Amino acid sequence: MANHASALKRIRRNARRADINGARRGRIRTFIKKIELALTAGDTKAAEEALKNAQPEIQRGVAKGIMPKNTAARKISRLSARIKAAKN
Repeated sequence: MANHASALKRIRRNARRADINGARRGRIRTFIKKIELALTAGDTKAAEEALKNAQPEIQRGVAKGIMPKNTAARKISRLSARIKAAKN
């Protein structure tokens, strides 16, 4: 257990940040899930629209330190490739 006031404050702050980061990560997952649901339904228009909505959210996750830049780029790339393949 922390003994210093600064350490106690750090513990409280870390807990708050963990809640915020968890919510943001869950939000990103929800956006990705919407794309995948549209793809499984065969609705490429909805999938494209969902990807347009998901991209800024994923990039915001990178800016906030939720996920690495390359991970975000890989996810966006793979999702757009799946949408492109579904069109054909």
